[in-house]
Amino acid sequence: MDSDRGRRSTLRGPTGNPGPLAEAAEPNGVTVTSTTTAFWNPKTETLPKDQLRALQLHRLQRLVAHAYENSPFHRRLYDAAKVGPDSIKTLDDIRRLPFMTREDWMACQAEKPIFGDLITRPQSDAIRYHLTSGTSGRQPLRVLDSRKDWSWITDMWCYGFWGFGVRPSDTVFFAFSYGSFIGFWGAHYCCEKLGCLTLASGNMTTEQRVKQIVEMGVTVVCATPTYALRMGQAAEKMGIDLKKEGKVRRVIVSGEPAGSIPAVKSMIEDMWGGKCGDTAGMTEIGTIMIFECDHQPGGPHIIEDHFIEEVLDPETDEPQAYGDSGERVVTSFGRGFIPLIRYRTKDLVRKVPHDTCDCGRTGDIFEGGILGRVDDMKLIRGTNVYPRAVEAVVREHSEVEEFQIIVSRKDNVQDEISVKVELKPDQQDVWPRLSAQLGKDLADAHEGLRFNVELANQGELPRFELKAKRLQDLRPQH
Repeated sequence: MDSDRGRRSTLRGPTGNPGPLAEAAEPNGVTVTSTTTAFWNPKTETLPKDQLRALQLHRLQRLVAHAYENSPFHRRLYDAAKVGPDSIKTLDDIRRLPFMTREDWMACQAEKPIFGDLITRPQSDAIRYHLTSGTSGRQPLRVLDSRKDWSWITDMWCYGFWGFGVRPSDTVFFAFSYGSFIGFWGAHYCCEKLGCLTLASGNMTTEQRVKQIVEMGVTVVCATPTYALRMGQAAEKMGIDLKKEGKVRRVIVSGEPAGSIPAVKSMIEDMWGGKCGDTAGMTEIGTIMIFECDHQPGGPHIIEDHFIEEVLDPETDEPQAYGDSGERVVTSFGRGFIPLIRYRTKDLVRKVPHDTCDCGRTGDIFEGGILGRVDDMKLIRGTNVYPRAVEAVVREHSEVEEFQIIVSRKDNVQDEISVKVELKPDQQDVWPRLSAQLGKDLADAHEGLRFNVELANQGELPRFELKAKRLQDLRPQH
């Protein structure tokens, strides 16, 4: 028997118990091998809340002790704050620990190149090296992982992929470039662990990727939301109807807040013919910390047996109640090489209770996914503008192929915001109506703020494979 196929029929999760296999047919006719459980780790994913909090406290105490004993960076941080491992008696005591910031991490790396003194083990123990994609003018964060770390990273992706319905019989296609940016690396290993046929596409053009997805009967596609749309647009131009000629039943997206924007997900699903689900991770963590389950309750679940996700007011640092937005501050129990404790992410989120979803998981939910970033907000004539909110409006109009946001300052006095829009080739005649409607919709969503809506030439605006950077701030920087 082929070893891979044998492994597919006796899939074992972390519990070590092989689940009974059943055949299920998706609406597009694809037959999918399924098990009777919807959970990768049924015990911890469904723990009652009190037991879940007890588990978190136990793991937090071990993590703080590990960091204090083995990471000079964390020892300095905690000694300065006059706290230590003995300070953590209850889960609420996490608030006694100081924050960890990207700026502190970067300063540490600069002082002691190239990894700083955060790492808790010799560099020779590492098997993986990754760094952040970075932004212009900023040094990247560099991370190392041990074998144990990488096994955990893979397992977190298994939580998400299994929870969204990926099974051993799937063929999974990864539409991203395989380099030092962590991207979907952990997801690739996750799919091999699940027993899926796993396809990499690092050196392919968009058109080659589309052809292989159809040719190989791919059932799961992984990409950023922007690139999933781009591949769908490329297929249309190539004369390929992905819904009819393809077999994709799941599109799993990550890397951008757009993954939880309903209009974007609807466009992706309409192009591909499969259900679109959101995940989110960070290079600093090494893996995903939230994923959308197959029930899709309007946001992704937090993997709470492996993470503590605080939501704090970014101005006062006070905890936010369910339903109130704030900055997510994350503590990760999994990566031992570089402890991540109370790390300020600058991501904006809004937490709601786990029972908002009826899937049975007890991990709470980030309603709407990652809502944006604290530092992405632009103040335009007294109004707060977030790129995600602009995209949510623009993507309601299916005639739009691509767009760009430009912030400028007129006569060095008044701030202006413009949205440049590139239409699909067969939609050019709708511009008079569409431009007026877009202007109204954007103003309605932003307290009456006037947006300049401009038509771009076909192919003028940039395309993206990884994280899209559609906002340009041309104002003088002081």
